[in-house]
Amino acid sequence: MMIQEIRQRRSFLAAFAAMLSTGLWAGQFPSQPVRLITPAPPSGLIDIVARMLSNKLAEGLQQSVVVDNKPGAAGNIGAAYVAKANPDGSTLLVGFDGTLVINPSIYPNPGFDTLRDFSPIIKLADVPLLLVANPSVPAKNLKELIAYAKANPKQALSYATSGVGSTPHIAGALLAQRTNLDLVHVPYKGGGQAIVDVIAGQVPLTITAEATAIPYINSGKLVALGIANEKRSKGLPGVPTFQESGLPGFLISSWVGMLAPSKTPADVIARLHREFVLALSKQDIRERFLKLGLDPVGNSSREFAAQIHNDLERYAKVIKAAKITVDG
Repeated sequence: MMIQEIRQRRSFLAAFAAMLSTGLWAGQFPSQPVRLITPAPPSGLIDIVARMLSNKLAEGLQQSVVVDNKPGAAGNIGAAYVAKANPDGSTLLVGFDGTLVINPSIYPNPGFDTLRDFSPIIKLADVPLLLVANPSVPAKNLKELIAYAKANPKQALSYATSGVGSTPHIAGALLAQRTNLDLVHVPYKGGGQAIVDVIAGQVPLTITAEATAIPYINSGKLVALGIANEKRSKGLPGVPTFQESGLPGFLISSWVGMLAPSKTPADVIARLHREFVLALSKQDIRERFLKLGLDPVGNSSREFAAQIHNDLERYAKVIKAAKITVDG
């Protein structure tokens, strides 16, 4: 037997053994129930998204799909759990930007490496962020706010967010860097109390999800100054984007996506991607997403991976310049 033929047979046997070790055969997936790990508590936005999609995924895969909440450490516990899971497609992460592209620059050891430990499947949705103000603030849009702040340099402006290292916190830090404004971060344990204190006038500004702010904007309790999105919101068409307000390229939104452990076979990733695209195409899912303030996406695995890589790099620069740490 020729040496080359021996090597080819050895390569084939090695590949065959790898398939057996993970229980994967073409067309065999899924051979067991699929778990969607949410690194957040029940009833939150990530959990709601997971439960909405679990039923559609179960129909498509013809297999049980369960949602398993593993909150803690700003999402690090759930993400680390999936990073170490068997890469057979049976354990998936319902990931979000805070954990995957912000925490690695804030926590010395989050318990996972975003680029090394995960295979991105699909970005499910974006969550547009709004800069809103108490009506007492003498500005009706971001341009006026910048002008007011520059005319009153000794008067620092504070902004409330859902916590240190949250996407709104990063957005505020970037806004301060881009405008040279003295913006003071006021972190809360969740966005609910932050909104309450801005309405009460305890803090003049907040950066928050569009869906959270809209009811208060419509009632006149808050004023929307700008949206950090590529385009204006359909629900708030009169609110300019940050780019329209003189900050080109200023795009920051939270996002929710689905990821598998690294080394999950390409055919399994492709199958899962198809099923999530199909789920996102359903009218009932799209309508429920929009009511929650989510913009459905459904991009390719490669596009999602590229965004994760880019977000890691650009947020790391903002975090370093702002000296943001888990201690505040």
